[in-house]
Amino acid sequence: MRKLILLALFASIGLSSFAQELSYYLPKNVRYNPAIPTPKSVIGHEVGEWHVTHDRLVNYMKALDAASDRITLQTLGVTYEGRTQLALIVTAPKNHQNLEAIRLQHLQLTDANKSASLNIADMPVVVWMGYSIHGNESSGANASMLSAYYLAAAESPEVDAMLSNTVILLDPSFNPDGLNRFASWVNMHKSQTLVSDPNAREYNEVWPGGRFNHYWFDLNRDWLPAQHQESQNRLALFHQWKPNILTDHHEMGSNSSFFFQPGVPSRVNPNTPLKNQELTGLIGNYHAKFLDSIGSMYFTKEGYDDFYYGKGSTYPDINGGVGILFEQASSRGHVQETDNGLLTFPFTIRNQFTAALSTIAAANGLRKEMLTYQRDFFKEVNKESDAFSTKAFVIGDQTDKARTNIFIQMMLRHQVDVYGLKQDLTVDGKTFKPASAFIIPTNQKQFKIIKTVFEKTFEYKDSLFYDVTAWTMPLAFGLPYAELKSVVGLTGDKVEKLQPLALNTHHVNNAYAYAFKWNEYYTPKLLNLLQTKGVVAKVATQKFKMLLNGKEESFDYGTIIIPIGLQNANRKGEVLANLIDDCVGNSGVEVFALPTGLSSGGIDLGSSSFVPLKTPHVMMFGGSGTSPNDVGEIWHMLDVRFNIPVSIVEVERFNMINPSRYNVIIMPSGTYGNLEKPAQEKLRTWVAGGGTLIATEDATKWLSTNGFTKVLFRPTEDKKASTLQLPYYLRSDETRAKDMSGSLFEAKVDLTHP
Repeated sequence: MRKLILLALFASIGLSSFAQELSYYLPKNVRYNPAIPTPKSVIGHEVGEWHVTHDRLVNYMKALDAASDRITLQTLGVTYEGRTQLALIVTAPKNHQNLEAIRLQHLQLTDANKSASLNIADMPVVVWMGYSIHGNESSGANASMLSAYYLAAAESPEVDAMLSNTVILLDPSFNPDGLNRFASWVNMHKSQTLVSDPNAREYNEVWPGGRFNHYWFDLNRDWLPAQHQESQNRLALFHQWKPNILTDHHEMGSNSSFFFQPGVPSRVNPNTPLKNQELTGLIGNYHAKFLDSIGSMYFTKEGYDDFYYGKGSTYPDINGGVGILFEQASSRGHVQETDNGLLTFPFTIRNQFTAALSTIAAANGLRKEMLTYQRDFFKEVNKESDAFSTKAFVIGDQTDKARTNIFIQMMLRHQVDVYGLKQDLTVDGKTFKPASAFIIPTNQKQFKIIKTVFEKTFEYKDSLFYDVTAWTMPLAFGLPYAELKSVVGLTGDKVEKLQPLALNTHHVNNAYAYAFKWNEYYTPKLLNLLQTKGVVAKVATQKFKMLLNGKEESFDYGTIIIPIGLQNANRKGEVLANLIDDCVGNSGVEVFALPTGLSSGGIDLGSSSFVPLKTPHVMMFGGSGTSPNDVGEIWHMLDVRFNIPVSIVEVERFNMINPSRYNVIIMPSGTYGNLEKPAQEKLRTWVAGGGTLIATEDATKWLSTNGFTKVLFRPTEDKKASTLQLPYYLRSDETRAKDMSGSLFEAKVDLTHP
């Protein structure tokens, strides 16, 4: 009996020793309204006892909205997996009654013509608290429940004053899909007797992990490109309010402590005002005070930079606010052994919550300074844009309207004023047409966004960067653009909303064939749609010309033709014409009806230089040994942009499948050390049998090393000898200085290659 009692005692200690009640987290000097539901009363467990799933997180936020007159819940949209993105707007009840007027007045701070008349002393400061954009950095999202509960339930004169002077936008989960993926992983591996061994499966997610969104993109690099719906939904709220402070709660390696900005001083983007960094330091004093009060270790000005504007902690810096990055050492589960002892999940949550409290205190203590800074930021922008020698950018591709529109849509999401081009324009040998080009004047309040999108940076104060260092967006989009010294007579109507591209097919009676060029972005989508509907298509491997309506039209390599004579009987005439129209839709692809098979130059349509096309059946390697980012990028492009299905197959599984069902195999970036010899031979045989193998990044090196092809790589300079002369603590910096976290290359492409 004695042994049984001891055994039961040890079991109960193992089960509950790290679970913490609310009192562990919350300040003790305030009363909490008993009418406000606690997290446990809604989600069914104490905060930090389990990793909260997104559905329970949403349920709790809805419960607070229903119970508190301090909170209004706003739905931002949904993720790819259909999960709700939401934000709580938290402020004093009297402010909620006048919320729209407060918002509109706050936005006047961004208008240099109106801001001077504002009485800043009476205006609330706006704070955005954002959590866990990397889904497997979940202490932030779990801390969001504590932040929301505190803001709804805490009662004291100080809290009342804070709420009167603050509007808080609380986004509990920047990345709902990734958060839920990670919560499922760690919860399914949680033992009743908690296991702290870092080697345990709980702490080592399988590929792709919970960091990313549904398509395995890093959403914390998407604030500037804004290509994903989670980012687009978030940006809409950001620009509705233009927050003064935005906090971005992350996690880092388990053996570290807690980081808050400022970051490395030499790695601040020169477009960020010095005053921004001064305020960041003042805010940091509040973080230090609050973390000191609970005895938590922390550091600043190391490791992290403030350079790339596509992150949550830097995007506010170019929009008149101050972004703050928090990095908490990660437990990656429920409790993990580290160099600093046992790191528990509740401990990581408490640090994140404490940083949220210090942010609110800083926002109130520095309220006038923050509002004044925002007003002065846009006044200074007005002066800088007036003095800027480039008065506008003209951008647009006559041969690819869809790609141009995607770029312009990105700019509109950043509240950039865009105008149509009024007349034909030739600059630096590039010709721009009103039907396909746009004018972006620099003399506007989003000048700094425009500047960072278009500028090329060649010199840096530092050679070591944590993040991206180059992102000239028109080059990334591959679009022709030019700088203008004057916009007189060039600006057309302001673009309020991009209209869908018009249907652009040309029909003639008794057409011999249809043709469309490969230059438009959505051409692959159109071709795939037609092929899946049984349309026979060929591709030109040589140039040709056709006389159309008295005008000679040139068709380049890669032109797709649809010979009417080769179609099934039920795919001809008006039926085929209507089918093409339906498939083209608003893609922007121009389809030509060819009246004859006899060209006016180059090959005729019956030439063997037109190669029959097969409907693509695509397999892509994924899983361990491949890059989730690279796999996800390709998957997103094929699936979302082009509607081409792709089978993602684990590298280890390849030797167990019959690859003959695929005619295209994609090897994304990866090491492929787990693609064993029998699988390599199977892949080699498949290629020899006519399969198309596409490799990207590091996969090209693997193919070359393993004899699939020959690729010449530029040798790297060996600086080992010079490195050895350095002090030991500097050697890692020397190695890191060779890395390029952002690079732009000008390249020539052989378009004659099949």
